[in-house]
Amino acid sequence: MITSIAHATIYVLNQDDALDFYKNKLGFEVGDDMKVEGGFRWLTVHPKSKPQLQLVLAEPKEGPMFSKDAADKIRSLIAEGAFGAGVFETENCHKTYDELIANGVEFIQPPTEQLYGIEALAVDNSGNWFSLVQR
Repeated sequence: MITSIAHATIYVLNQDDALDFYKNKLGFEVGDDMKVEGGFRWLTVHPKSKPQLQLVLAEPKEGPMFSKDAADKIRSLIAEGAFGAGVFETENCHKTYDELIANGVEFIQPPTEQLYGIEALAVDNSGNWFSLVQR
């Protein structure tokens, strides 16, 4: 029986740049940062309060998972903003929005009342959008 989700993947254009964004702008902590033979890098981050949920910052490259054509297509879609990184929860959307703006995070929608709570929409430095929600 499955009991939880441990890892979710966010495809990024550059792992070093993404690490800087998620660590220094969003305040996430590094879970794993391992390089293995062949140039593969296993890089995860997580919110400080949720180390059990690791976000894999994966750079699509030609290799066992992707052909060169597929990796190029995924990179193009990332750059176009076609992917979402998910929903990040906060206890105070307005306060967190102000903190993240001060850290240089780009928002495409300020905190707005929705049926499910208060939501702001932002993008990471690869072009992935994410929702910041206060329920």
